[in-house]
Amino acid sequence: MRRIISLICFLLPVVAWAAPTPAKPQLRADAPDQHVVVKGDTLWGIANKFFQDPWRWPYLWGMNKDSIRDPHWIYPGDRIVLDRRQGVLTVATEPARNTVRLEPQPRIVATDHDAIPSIPADAIEPFLSRPLVAENAAGTSAPTVLGGREGRVIFGEHDTIFATGLPPDAGKRWLIYRPGKTFVDPQSGETLGIESIYLGAAELQSGGEIGSLVITHSAQEVYQGDRLVPPTTTPIGAYLPHAPERSINGQVISVLGGVSRAGQNSVITLSKGRRDGVEPGHVLALYRKGETLRNAGKAYVLPDERYGLVFVFRVFDRVAYALVMETRLPVQLLDDVQTP
Repeated sequence: MRRIISLICFLLPVVAWAAPTPAKPQLRADAPDQHVVVKGDTLWGIANKFFQDPWRWPYLWGMNKDSIRDPHWIYPGDRIVLDRRQGVLTVATEPARNTVRLEPQPRIVATDHDAIPSIPADAIEPFLSRPLVAENAAGTSAPTVLGGREGRVIFGEHDTIFATGLPPDAGKRWLIYRPGKTFVDPQSGETLGIESIYLGAAELQSGGEIGSLVITHSAQEVYQGDRLVPPTTTPIGAYLPHAPERSINGQVISVLGGVSRAGQNSVITLSKGRRDGVEPGHVLALYRKGETLRNAGKAYVLPDERYGLVFVFRVFDRVAYALVMETRLPVQLLDDVQTP
């Protein structure tokens, strides 16, 4: 039934994201007539085979962000056909035969798990449940690692740790993090939050004023004074890419991993968040500020250069996290992100 509904959705007329109606995406010069979906494909990647603006793939299928909330409707084995006259994509269906012989046979039903995601799921999945930023003073009240037996203060996988500040109804699963650098808005100087460095995961053994936990996964060494937070339950894959309906103008303030540059499929932190109108699924353009050139004693400022696109997948009040989908240059700190 889900698959039938999905095919009906393909027949819906194209609905604009917002007034005025955007221009139709341009075909790539090397666009194929069709593509057979294979495991590992993404909706963004398929659209990129046909059009110059792959992030507008919902438009290409006649979708809009209000009519379809879940983009999981294309599966491995589907044949995607390009209608060059209309400039849209469809999922081909085989014509019915005049005579059909019915025989008992197993029924294969496609599931959400089989459907291809909108963007590379494995690139963002690790960051959907982890703490990424502590806003305001929220991090100061988080449960704290006290240490271990025999005076131990450094811990790894399978070690037992003790913590204080766990709530009476504490769940079994906890994530361990360490407060990192403070995020500051490059334009206003406002403090946006404190980076949360992911250290690992732990399982609660016993609660109380002093709780006992066992570290089940260790990404880095855990120290006395590190913090605990329950995992979030952000769903993966239910993102419909679209441009913001308002003007967004922010900066890249961090690259996950503590480096100063990022490439394709890297995760970056943006200086704008929920209060600024940013939401999951937003596509923003990357800009490099124009350099200043001097000639004959006169200074010339080159125009800003658009060089890539990012896809917002997790949003906090003052910051957001995005995946670098396309880039011609290394993404640098303080590069601009804007409504495309």
